[in-house]
Amino acid sequence: MFQKYKSAELVKPGGLDLKDRLVGVQRVTKVTKGGRAFGFSAIVVVGDEAGVVGQGLGKSKDVASAIAKAVEDAKKNLVRIPIIKGTLPHEQKGKYGGARVNIIPAAPGTGVIAGGAVRTVLEAVGVHDVLSKSQGSSNPHNVVKATFDALLQLRDANAIARDRGISLQQVFNA
Repeated sequence: MFQKYKSAELVKPGGLDLKDRLVGVQRVTKVTKGGRAFGFSAIVVVGDEAGVVGQGLGKSKDVASAIAKAVEDAKKNLVRIPIIKGTLPHEQKGKYGGARVNIIPAAPGTGVIAGGAVRTVLEAVGVHDVLSKSQGSSNPHNVVKATFDALLQLRDANAIARDRGISLQQVFNA
């Protein structure tokens, strides 16, 4: 999922104090000739609230096992996000399907100004001051993936200097 992002660094879950947050549970129905078969789909975000976050999807016939599967899937998709002084390095837009998410760094003391699935992801990352706007689809699956799209495009000054092959001082003087 994260291969198209140069800065996406996959992280191993060992040694991290991960907290899981349930974004949503949907009851799904499969219609067969014998009737309706009900199941559940759960989307979960896990993070250490210090820059490491992952999202996962789990499906099962009961809610508890769907959530457990989602947590295991999320731990397999952990990535490191750059956070500077409790906020983001720069403004970024993300999209997935019909969902569009815009995240903007904010001054200290602002808090997390975000709704629903975006708030869950940003809190799991460990961002304390941010403004956001979610547009288009409000489907939690797509909103979470759009938020991850925006977060994975973030780059701090060290990454930019490394990519350009110049010193950190030259990044700010250019």
